[in-house]
Amino acid sequence: MYENNWESLNQRKVPEWFGKAKFGIFIHWGLYSIPAYAPKGQYAEWYGHSCQTPENKEEPFKELYYQHHKKHYNLAPYYDFANQFTGERFDAQKWATLFKRSGAKYINMVSKHHDGFCLYDSSYAGDLTTVRGAAKRDFLMELKNALEGTGVRFGVYHSIYEWWHPLYLEDPEKYAIEHLHPMLKELIEKYQPNTLFTDGEWEHESCVWHSTEFLTWLYNQSSVKDFIVPNDRWGKETRGRVGGNFTTEYGCLNYGEKVDDAVFDRPFEECRGIGCSFGINKEEGAEDYLSVKELLKILCSLVSKGGNLLLNIGPDADGTIPPIMEERLLKMGKWLEVNGEAIYESEIYSKRAADGTYYTKNGDTIYAITETFPSKATVFEKIDFCEEYKFQLLGSCATVTAQNENGKLSLKANICSPEDINSEHLYVFKITK
Repeated sequence: MYENNWESLNQRKVPEWFGKAKFGIFIHWGLYSIPAYAPKGQYAEWYGHSCQTPENKEEPFKELYYQHHKKHYNLAPYYDFANQFTGERFDAQKWATLFKRSGAKYINMVSKHHDGFCLYDSSYAGDLTTVRGAAKRDFLMELKNALEGTGVRFGVYHSIYEWWHPLYLEDPEKYAIEHLHPMLKELIEKYQPNTLFTDGEWEHESCVWHSTEFLTWLYNQSSVKDFIVPNDRWGKETRGRVGGNFTTEYGCLNYGEKVDDAVFDRPFEECRGIGCSFGINKEEGAEDYLSVKELLKILCSLVSKGGNLLLNIGPDADGTIPPIMEERLLKMGKWLEVNGEAIYESEIYSKRAADGTYYTKNGDTIYAITETFPSKATVFEKIDFCEEYKFQLLGSCATVTAQNENGKLSLKANICSPEDINSEHLYVFKITK
């Protein structure tokens, strides 16, 4: 039994499935998907918080939200969007099929963001739910059911604070005990998610949120205690220190601290969008989205360091996933179909790699991942040359030739054209004895 303190709770190991999964999909969808606006480089899901400030000298970009809201919505109350959020084209089966084809092994869907609006049936949200709003649907349960049998685990994101909740504004600690905890327990027991990605913790220490009290229940008594993976966002002092898996965001931990060379003692997870926002931002164009190659490089870099990639998509208000996001996911899935054995269930072989080269291992098998087209010799600086090694280029039947380059392994494949290999962007050599 775990005790109600960080020392005890931190002894719980992150469930094994999570460290093996490597690739998950984040889904930010809500009222903010209707305006679908943020100045480039900002978060569209913060629209409700930012659109009400006509002038902000510390953060002048917030005035742009205000001006947008004034021009397009005549400064109407943010919650008026609840009358328009119907998700009429949401198709859970289509989403589930896409996620499976992407190669993702789990998803985190936003059940409630900081605006307090729920995409599921909650007894603690009043009318601010899609079940009692215009949609009259429980989108969370629909997606959970659609994912059954796909091999993609269902999980949730849940903000622990709400911008305008009267009890939070009056007494954050009372809010945590009387509102947050019952709401979280209801969510956990009704939807039984595999992940719980909390957020919005930064305004108070974990003692105000009574975080250890909730996690003690989660680990000892909940129906998901044996497999759920919570994260580390439980108080302003907790990121990268205590909790479940450690979370980074756009390469940062603890609100700006870079983590390029960080070494964690547990699985960690990098979350980011394909563009610069989590919620859909229609100010962004194609040039603001990462290419498939860039996304694969991020995935391979994270996996080589023992981490997961939680890649976000922001569906449109009607429930459709923008084609550019769908295209990125499908092409990542195509690459993983060929090269997935170097990613899933892999372990760290070398924490540091030369530019464009990544390493993983599975047992005695080493995987060397390179940007260089394999017909050109690549020296893998982290692998010592060994006569006993056998080689394979994943996705190809081409013969692989090895050379000893000053004690290091150099490989190239007998490939005459791109048609000789069923892979692109990054190429994987499998090395066994």
